[in-house]
Amino acid sequence: MSKIIRVNMTQKEVKFEEVADKYTSLGGRALTSQLIADEVPATCDALGPFNKLVIAPGLLSGTSAPSSGRLSVGGKSPLTGGIKEANAGGITSQKLANLGIKAIIIEGKPADQEFAMLKITPDGVEMLPAGDLAGKGTYEVTATCRQHYGEKVAVITIGPAGEMLMQSAGVTNNDSDGNSSRYAGRGGLGAVMGSKGLKAIVIDCPKTFDAPVADPERFKAAAKKFAKILLDHPVCGQGLPAYGTNVLMNIINEAGTIPTRNFRFGRFDKAAEV
Repeated sequence: MSKIIRVNMTQKEVKFEEVADKYTSLGGRALTSQLIADEVPATCDALGPFNKLVIAPGLLSGTSAPSSGRLSVGGKSPLTGGIKEANAGGITSQKLANLGIKAIIIEGKPADQEFAMLKITPDGVEMLPAGDLAGKGTYEVTATCRQHYGEKVAVITIGPAGEMLMQSAGVTNNDSDGNSSRYAGRGGLGAVMGSKGLKAIVIDCPKTFDAPVADPERFKAAAKKFAKILLDHPVCGQGLPAYGTNVLMNIINEAGTIPTRNFRFGRFDKAAEV
């Protein structure tokens, strides 16, 4: 992934940048957090013009590596006042990686109250008006964009909560069936996206799992080995498929890593009742 898309919502400008050497080995949470640390003033208003929203796929997104399709969304949190990263599954990270996009940086704040959207294709990036999508929920927005731009597109969007700058608002993208069901839900980053006047990002890429790797045969062998490790493990190979994410509740609680009372504690005394 060799390109960064920088979007200035004040000037309504979009440009491509080469990836600086210091970011080459970073992806996902490490990349979004480092960019926020480097570019966002620590004391700025999280919903003001100096905060930035950074969206980045993981380093292995877009490949055959298992569990690699995570999308990271980062910014200064309006909830905590610190650097925040929230991540989600879905197909967006793979499509961004297949377009060679390492990150999208959204900065500035529009002078008007009109919402815009971005359309990203192999030919470039276009900023379009999105007033017709304003006020609509994420499922409706995603369905509308898929009808308009094709059933294979990925859609990142916010709902009315993000538009109204509510501090619990998340950022969503769709799964492979087109459902707007994968949320980067923590830290109020949907409100940051809403403060930028950005309603949606549509990624139109024909490829999903074909990002280039340096040594395809060695990569394929490593991915196969890792997949076997996951399938053979009793938790992720049997527990998660049978019972879902909540099978992790007691495991994480016993490990002392369940965030309790703003993570003042790592264990919750009523975890078994959840």
